Amino acid sequence: MPELPEVETIRRQLVPLVAGRTIASIAIDDPRWCAPQSVAEVEAALTGRRIVGIDRRGKHMLWRTDGGTVAMHLRMTGVLLVDAADDDAPYERVRIVLDDERTVRFCDPRRFGTGRWFAAADDADRWIDERLGPEPLGDDFDGPALRAALRGRRAPIKGLLLDQRVVAGVGNIYADEALFHARVHPLRAGGQLTATQCAALADGVRLALADGIASGGATIDDFRHVDGVEGWFQNDFRVHRREGQPCPACGAAVVKRVVAQRATYSCDRCQPKPRASRARR
Repeated sequence: MPELPEVETIRRQLVPLVAGRTIASIAIDDPRWCAPQSVAEVEAALTGRRIVGIDRRGKHMLWRTDGGTVAMHLRMTGVLLVDAADDDAPYERVRIVLDDERTVRFCDPRRFGTGRWFAAADDADRWIDERLGPEPLGDDFDGPALRAALRGRRAPIKGLLLDQRVVAGVGNIYADEALFHARVHPLRAGGQLTATQCAALADGVRLALADGIASGGATIDDFRHVDGVEGWFQNDFRVHRREGQPCPACGAAVVKRVVAQRATYSCDRCQPKPRASRARR
């Protein structure tokens, strides 16, 4: 699933191509993309609109126009491709044609991606803010903020990092990488983290996300840049998907387990297991 770095990579690539352009036409081929709004409603609302810019909130892209906002979410397998040939853009669900004849296609084999239209930008921002926690790369996310969000939580910290109400935009890849940076075990209960551990984990989240953005995101399955090129952060993972390989810090074998129903990777030497977890094994 595209996470914050992948979405931010796409946003940065799209802005210089679409900002200031007018939507000449839009064809929504899959009604699920904009449901419960109708295809006719969204197509009519967007046609003729000038794109002012594209913002990001968590994993959402907010396409700002001169008359409203579209909140797009790529979900698990969505990609946005610019000027792609038909053979290079399978599973097209939406096609946007701009006034300079540039074409943006939303392709998605699993059809989970969405686009929601808001006639007022404030309504879009309110809708997003009701569903998401703080931006991890913003000023509102730090050790004290994370500790406050985790207070009293007994669930494993790995699962809590995936909760978009705790911190926006973090998914499976970057949760594993952040926990490794912070030397925090994924099974440790969130409410048990000390102030020092929360500060280290907030820093670890920011570091992992910044590394992902600098590398153009990670392509494991479907993620592509707008020109179809793959990201390359998967070549720099410290622990994620590195089961049995040596930890880059200590050389111990990376361990794979399931936490919060997600495949999870860690170094149990650098990230000491909580006592209760050690007793069970």
